[in-house]
Amino acid sequence: MSVSTISQELSKLGLSQPEPAKDTYPEYNIVDVFRNYIGDELNRISGIDKDIIVQALDTPKLLDQGDLIVPIPKLRLKGVNPTEKSKEWAEKFNKGKFISDLVPQGVFLQFFFNKSVLFDLVISDVLKRKTDYGYLPLGVGKKVIVEFSSPNIAKPFHAGHLRSTIIGGFTSNLYEKIGWDVTRINYLGDWGKQFGLLAVGFERYGSEEELAKDPINHLFEVYVKINNDVRNETSEATGETQEGTIDASEQDEKKIQSSTNEQARAFFRRMEDGDESALKIWRRFRDLSIEKYVDTYARLNIVYDYYSGESQVPQEMMKNATKMFEEKGLVHVDRGAKLIDLTKFNKKLGKALVEKSDGTSLYLTRDVGEAIKRYETYKFDKMIYVVASQQDLHCAQFFEILKQMGFEWAKNLEHINFGMVQGMSTRKGNVVFLDNILQETKEKMHEVMKKNEDKYKQIEDPEKIADLVGISAVMIQDFQSKRILNYEFKWDRMTSFEGDTGPYLQYAHSRLCSMQRKNDITEEELETANFDLLVEPCAASLVRTLAQYPDTIRKAVKNMEPSTIVTYLFSLSHIVSQCYDILWVSGQEKEVAVARLALYAATRQVLYNGMTLLGLTPVERM
Repeated sequence: MSVSTISQELSKLGLSQPEPAKDTYPEYNIVDVFRNYIGDELNRISGIDKDIIVQALDTPKLLDQGDLIVPIPKLRLKGVNPTEKSKEWAEKFNKGKFISDLVPQGVFLQFFFNKSVLFDLVISDVLKRKTDYGYLPLGVGKKVIVEFSSPNIAKPFHAGHLRSTIIGGFTSNLYEKIGWDVTRINYLGDWGKQFGLLAVGFERYGSEEELAKDPINHLFEVYVKINNDVRNETSEATGETQEGTIDASEQDEKKIQSSTNEQARAFFRRMEDGDESALKIWRRFRDLSIEKYVDTYARLNIVYDYYSGESQVPQEMMKNATKMFEEKGLVHVDRGAKLIDLTKFNKKLGKALVEKSDGTSLYLTRDVGEAIKRYETYKFDKMIYVVASQQDLHCAQFFEILKQMGFEWAKNLEHINFGMVQGMSTRKGNVVFLDNILQETKEKMHEVMKKNEDKYKQIEDPEKIADLVGISAVMIQDFQSKRILNYEFKWDRMTSFEGDTGPYLQYAHSRLCSMQRKNDITEEELETANFDLLVEPCAASLVRTLAQYPDTIRKAVKNMEPSTIVTYLFSLSHIVSQCYDILWVSGQEKEVAVARLALYAATRQVLYNGMTLLGLTPVERM
């Protein structure tokens, strides 16, 4: 990746890079160029360490408050009046060619960048670096594993899995954007008694033809039928009638086992014992399910490096984990079951069951075994689990156990949690499979697109575009609020082209594409445009916002919030929308038209970069 564009542009302006402070990347982030200049000047005036000054510089919420702001109290000065200091420093500060104005505002100093320098740097950098604009080398040479989605095999992709899937996809993209080597893992629920039930059910209700045609939905239908059989058998055995149940003393419910349940257990026991005929059936169900999942993930722009699963954790690894628990003195036995008392390390963590009284392992033991195996395989610097907040305790217990086992890398495990989606049923009924929801949004978008006949005729593959816009609608509604909050799924709000929705972002991108198509101006002309001709205030607002994109990525890395990127993209879209009435391209003098189109092209590129970071596919026509 060529990263010399910023230094080259500075050189053309007769400027050079200020010395970089700690944690600044002025070859990648234009705002860091200005940070370093301000840091040098304030260090000269005050004698305060440059690194402290640069760390204290912040981005104000509103553009009219400056491009950067420093709260004087953050500079750790003692016995001074911050309001007086801000006035004193403003008078002594040498603005040079980097700063056009600085305003003392109470305890704050507000810095406004020189527009001429900023415009040249930002627009040129975006147009030359294209999809690399926003990249920061924060994690070069480091490896991260991101485990996300993790549905249960042989069940359709449930809408509830959507959050883990798209938040995990975003997290993976974000780490790549800051230089990490990312491995995406899907840890499937692909082992357990349910596979015994599925095998027994398929023998009873399965159809080879249906299995070949639509494996996941057919296996799910089989699974529902066989579970009904189990329920009915259990009801009969416990003496349930329409009036109620017989006296509990007449039947010990714990002793009742339905014959279907017994058959399922027996089948799973064969799987655990390595019976090849049982494993062949299981393997077929697993492979067919993964094949179908791959299609769904592709629609969401997600490709996994590795499909793992509970079945892939070797028995030996789990036995070794249990043995290590015992060697470390962590285990105590209660009525034959093995537990680890974590209250000694953290009262909130309680006691964790790691082996049942019959000797079978649990999720926790499997997770420990899988984590050890992954570290041995990948030697990661960080491993992230994108799992719902209901699993907060499980993850905390699991991390603490690994720490108490003496694994140094346990401190590098992170749980990215999220709230629930409420009201996510289809308009036609209560089925909540993701494919149904994506199909419905696609149909809705298609209806809207058809209303504009002229534009519709120009779209090569309207079905595909409707699908992409529909997926954007679902994902943006999810990403808009803080991930830890529950949110209510709203059809009408989501599919609207008005207000802050996925279709609105897609429309903003396609409109900018249309502008570039209609004007016969080359890329070379755009890159060498005279940006001094962009004198309108809305042009300044747009360039100043474009400059903030790398900082927005850094902020998103800190809080792991997709909403940080979404909020930024809507802000950018609103500003460019205001520019259309003022910054005309058609009918203008050539130089002015080129400068304005260069600004619009840079905006389209940043909008594209942000949308793809979220996992969307930006459309060029709609």
